[in-house]
Amino acid sequence: MSASTDNSSRSLFFPALGSLYAALNTASETILRAVAGIFLTIHGSQKITDPFGAAEMVEGLGFYPGAFWSLLLACTEFFGGILIAIGLLTRPAAFAGMFVLLVTVWFHWVTMGQGYSGAEKSLLWAAILFFFVIRGGNRQSIDARIGRAF
Repeated sequence: MSASTDNSSRSLFFPALGSLYAALNTASETILRAVAGIFLTIHGSQKITDPFGAAEMVEGLGFYPGAFWSLLLACTEFFGGILIAIGLLTRPAAFAGMFVLLVTVWFHWVTMGQGYSGAEKSLLWAAILFFFVIRGGNRQSIDARIGRAF
């Protein structure tokens, strides 16, 4: 066991769990990345079947031309979710998804006037994607396998 594991185990209420936590550290991060990517892909699958269907909505938010931004939204959610799930170009895909989610925070909180309760899920998902913007895909990602990452 490394010194850092020993030091962190000493501060645990149940130090015996330290080795379990250390063993599951990478796996839990990989599971979170895969789940976030899969869920984003599922959410985007509705948009990718009609990539211009949100044109009027995005123009209502001030994004012109709506057809361009609607297509970009659909691709960001669907293909970006796939990239996040497999860990390829993780940081840029997570950044793009996070940007989309922050726009939905604005939409629900300000435009729709729903406040925190309307924006809560988008805030949570934006925070999860921010984690992967900073951390990248981890060692169980295609980024790591090819030895290149942003």
